[in-house]
Amino acid sequence: MLQVEDLMVHYNGAIALNGVNIKVEDGEFVGVVGPNGAGKTTLLRAISGVLTEVEPGKKEHPSLSGTITFDGKRIDKLRAWKIVKMGIVHCPERRRPFSEMSTLENLKMGAYLRKDKEGVKKDLKRVYELFPVLKERRNQMSQTLSGGEQQMLAIARALMSKPKLLLIDEPSLGLAPILKEKVLEIIKEIWRSGVTVLLVEQDVSITLAIANRIYILAHGRIATEGTKKELMKDRDVREIYLGL
Repeated sequence: MLQVEDLMVHYNGAIALNGVNIKVEDGEFVGVVGPNGAGKTTLLRAISGVLTEVEPGKKEHPSLSGTITFDGKRIDKLRAWKIVKMGIVHCPERRRPFSEMSTLENLKMGAYLRKDKEGVKKDLKRVYELFPVLKERRNQMSQTLSGGEQQMLAIARALMSKPKLLLIDEPSLGLAPILKEKVLEIIKEIWRSGVTVLLVEQDVSITLAIANRIYILAHGRIATEGTKKELMKDRDVREIYLGL
């Protein structure tokens, strides 16, 4: 489904990603782990196309080289909204709801590019089944939601875009253990429903517990990759990269 080949990302001359190669098969749950500054968020932003969008007030933006292919088509030169339309949806770190909008308005924004009104209604119903608290809070301003509720809203908003491939960045960040467990169980349920998932997480134990395959990213490069069983067999990998 997704093929990233020799991906290089430079920020004003500094290398953030250096020759990264990853692939995600249709129906897989793939994890990417690594320390802060390893390039995990940059990788997801490159795939979703938001990395090279020019931000207001900024003259310079990162340069990207290499190829990113989705369903057999190159996407590394496409605008972010076109990538969303193809089926890649990015759930960013730190939730980032539209703070001046209600919960329901945020969910509707997730479906902004869709024309199938009946399908949107059906998916809204499904989202409320996955996240009952969002139905209760549907008229509440999103900035007043708790951290856990905002994370649920971020995932639900992404689902409203009807993703084929869901990119999720640090969903457990800042959550209490009980909420963390609940959010991750919902992500697994989304995957079981047929959505392919690429998860970035700093919490290694979470990724080892739920991903089919795992890439370890360090200093902008893929250090190694494999299943949990394969990675745990290597003592150096366990000690140096997984901290186990």
